[in-house]
Amino acid sequence: MEPRKLLSSLFYFSLLSLLSANQQVVDSAHHHHRHRHLFDFRPSKLFVFGDSYADTGNIGRSLAGSWKQPYGITFPGKPAGRFSDGRVLTDYLAKFVGIKSPIPYKFRRVGEKHLRNGMNFAYGSTGVFQTTSTLPNMTTQIGFFQQLIKEGVYNSLELQQSSVALLVLSGNDYSAYISRNGSAQGFPSFITQVVNQLVLNLKMIQELGLKKVAVTALQPLGCLPFSTAASSFQQCNGTENALVNFHNLLLQQAVVKLNNETTNDHSTFVILDLYTAFMTVFSNKGDHLGSTRFENPLKPCCVGIGNGDVCGNVDDSGTKKYIVCENPEAAFFWDTVHPTQAGWRSVYSALQANLQQL
Repeated sequence: MEPRKLLSSLFYFSLLSLLSANQQVVDSAHHHHRHRHLFDFRPSKLFVFGDSYADTGNIGRSLAGSWKQPYGITFPGKPAGRFSDGRVLTDYLAKFVGIKSPIPYKFRRVGEKHLRNGMNFAYGSTGVFQTTSTLPNMTTQIGFFQQLIKEGVYNSLELQQSSVALLVLSGNDYSAYISRNGSAQGFPSFITQVVNQLVLNLKMIQELGLKKVAVTALQPLGCLPFSTAASSFQQCNGTENALVNFHNLLLQQAVVKLNNETTNDHSTFVILDLYTAFMTVFSNKGDHLGSTRFENPLKPCCVGIGNGDVCGNVDDSGTKKYIVCENPEAAFFWDTVHPTQAGWRSVYSALQANLQQL
């Protein structure tokens, strides 16, 4: 997304003032819930809602590059619907929970044994509202989940005793806002609307009885290759990241409030701070044992050759219109938006340290 074309310096500084004011509110509202570990029970099912950062195969083969070469070349070795060369955030959170990655909703009828680890309802290119895509938004995805519960596919007891949810929002609502010529002045109001709807979705999941609901903070959109291409992948866009910080502060406020309102002695809602995790990886100099250092973390591995070409494009004769880096394991970003498997693994490592302290 490119809000920098819309935002004046005056708006930028007024937004920073707004961020400062909101941070003071958040700092004064912290509650003892946040010091508990993520899971104070043993989950056996993971239910996932969101977009391409979480989708493991729901989006149709004809609708997305995630089903085309070279996606999936690292795992599982061929295109499988993941927006990466391999595993994505869902797979790593499933690993943290201690289960296999949940089956995509699209394949729900393949057999009962495949439902035991939960289900992934996420669809690439979607948001909390309708984006430029007509695919199911997050509220609709939760509706699919509710229907399965009504049908007895999952019962309330297993949801209450052994299930965790993950809600992933990575910015498609904001891309859609810009594509519809949304104004710079209207951005803070729209960000508030997006976070408010996300909070409603969190409450919907809570009302189904799940004991733990994880939601992602927005990653630094200004550091995605789509934005950093203008600087030859050398510098993040500060204006875009200021917008992201406003979104994340509103979300943090809302989650603190929700947890303070819970009657349990544990936090129902936990924020997975993708912003800090991404930035931690970007700044890593390789001085931490086991951590990955990316030579140029802002440069994508798979890029289009010509103007308008993207990773996975071919011409009418089948000739590739993209190039892939020699070693995807050495790249943080796979394409102009999505991390590689190595990127997600490094983010997971950064998140895990935080998770252990909650």
